[in-house]
Amino acid sequence: MEVKKMAEKAKTDENIVFIGGKPFMNYVTGVVMQFTTKGAKEVTIKARGKFIARAVDVAEVATKRFLKEHEIEVKNIKIDSEEFENKEGKKVNVSTIDIILSKK
Repeated sequence: MEVKKMAEKAKTDENIVFIGGKPFMNYVTGVVMQFTTKGAKEVTIKARGKFIARAVDVAEVATKRFLKEHEIEVKNIKIDSEEFENKEGKKVNVSTIDIILSKK
């Protein structure tokens, strides 16, 4: 039973797109490819800090422009924050967002 849970978790880990400093369309293409070629039922877009706005834009462009005929919708949005130490050793909070897209 435990192996099955691990396999399910591994499957969902594959369907995550982490947003960073690469060109915008790389992330849109990544989301579109998950749904079209890999046949994913759900894709999670994750971002932290200054990349949150880019994650929202990626979700909107992917669903409204490239995946319109695939009936993809925003299933859930999770917001949170993470605490870590910066270079000076000071504790800093950074906001995070998970946007979960799924097929209708």
